[in-house]
Amino acid sequence: MAEDVILATEGLVKEFRGFVAVNGVDLSITRHSIHALIGPNGAGKTTCFNLLTKFLTPTRGRIFFRGRDITPLKPAAVARLGLVRSFQISAVFPHLTALENVRIALQRKRGDSYDFWRSERVLAAFDGEAERLLADVGLEGFAATPAAELSYGRKRALEIATTLALDPEVMLLDEPTAGMTHDDVERIVALIRRIRAGRTIVMVEHNLSVVEGLCDRITVLTRPRVIAEGDYATVSRHPDVRAAYLGAEDA
Repeated sequence: MAEDVILATEGLVKEFRGFVAVNGVDLSITRHSIHALIGPNGAGKTTCFNLLTKFLTPTRGRIFFRGRDITPLKPAAVARLGLVRSFQISAVFPHLTALENVRIALQRKRGDSYDFWRSERVLAAFDGEAERLLADVGLEGFAATPAAELSYGRKRALEIATTLALDPEVMLLDEPTAGMTHDDVERIVALIRRIRAGRTIVMVEHNLSVVEGLCDRITVLTRPRVIAEGDYATVSRHPDVRAAYLGAEDA
């Protein structure tokens, strides 16, 4: 494996009772790049994410992180190594404030447990860093706002802040702009650009204008295999990609 490859798969297969959701997928994610997985609905993109972060166990194949075979590991062990994901549906605590949500993620630095019953004095030690992370994602004015009262775009920004609190080396973002207004999309794209320094970002994304403007490399899936890989100009000209998206090989 090349030294600049941080995350890779070999022959990744996932079957569900005879249904093949992912078949022989080989991925090679370069360190400090933004790499997108795209494809039509049902192409296996989120399944790949679940395999990479071990929320699903591969039927066959192997997964490597920093050259280490992580295929046997559990999701928590993978996250502790620095491979952390967000979810397609915002996964924040709705009745806690933005600051409290980030603070819970920061508690990981004390160990493996999240001690909700700790005194306010002990928990307040995390406030400064939590406020900095909120500022990093454009939420500096919303520290005291319950997550349930944030707009959808700001909830996604909060989720990215909680992911950053885990200090990941690789962030996997599952459809970070799904369901957003144009303004929210622009805000999240700017945020991803801002946080990419020193990190590798892998994202599933349906918005091709986001992919074109943001991603260094793109892997195109159609169930259950990879049909193209390269930069946006390369994959957008590929006849199989055009057929998958437009329904006609000569479109």
